[in-house]
Amino acid sequence: MNFCNLTGKTILITGASSGIGQQAAISVSQQGALVMLAGRDEKRLNETLLMMKGEGHQLFSGDLTQEEVLFALAKACPEIDGLVHGAGIVGPTPTKFIRQADISRLLRINFETPVLLTARLLLLKKLRNKGSIVFLSTIATQSPYFGGALYTSAKAGLEAYSRSLSLELVKREIRSNCLQPGLVNTPLINNPAQEGQMEMMEESLQRYLQKYPMGVGEATDVANAIVFLLSDESSWISGASIPMGSVIQ
Repeated sequence: MNFCNLTGKTILITGASSGIGQQAAISVSQQGALVMLAGRDEKRLNETLLMMKGEGHQLFSGDLTQEEVLFALAKACPEIDGLVHGAGIVGPTPTKFIRQADISRLLRINFETPVLLTARLLLLKKLRNKGSIVFLSTIATQSPYFGGALYTSAKAGLEAYSRSLSLELVKREIRSNCLQPGLVNTPLINNPAQEGQMEMMEESLQRYLQKYPMGVGEATDVANAIVFLLSDESSWISGASIPMGSVIQ
């Protein structure tokens, strides 16, 4: 038996041009699924495609924070068995420096975009019965870090949304779960959301690294968990938020 075999399934993955989203696309294809890759950078999406196994995968490039682009993705998307919300940004900002622009930027991509895309796909009946939705949250909703108020608030909201979603979709046997990775070795952790935050980012990272006795995770660690949640082997798991990485409180 091939554990977590995804053959015959079609999966949509956002944020597939780099980091966890990219590795998820690669790992999902290795388990036999067809994948629709979505992301902002078409060149990098094509680079992801070259690392994937199999044929018949599709690409969609565009800024998903723009509602018309998001709606276009939902319309172009074939019927799917799984949805992975991999797009997101970080942006360490101490609470006294938070401004409206910071709130809009962090919440738009980390909370509003996955919520709106999920809604549109459900409205267009693109998600098949017995499907699986995977949201990427963060362990920081349980173990906060300096400057992370906005990011963790957005992800905590996503976890609450996922639990409600799981109840609404239970009659269709569609599952909704969140993964809560600790710090993962991806480009995202080295690219602050705006210029002028590099020094703040480095200071925040050094504080955070001290909490990880098991070390920083790799994108493959999270991708393996995504594959499991997309597979039939996780058919009795829904409404969960699953922590990843040992963190010292």
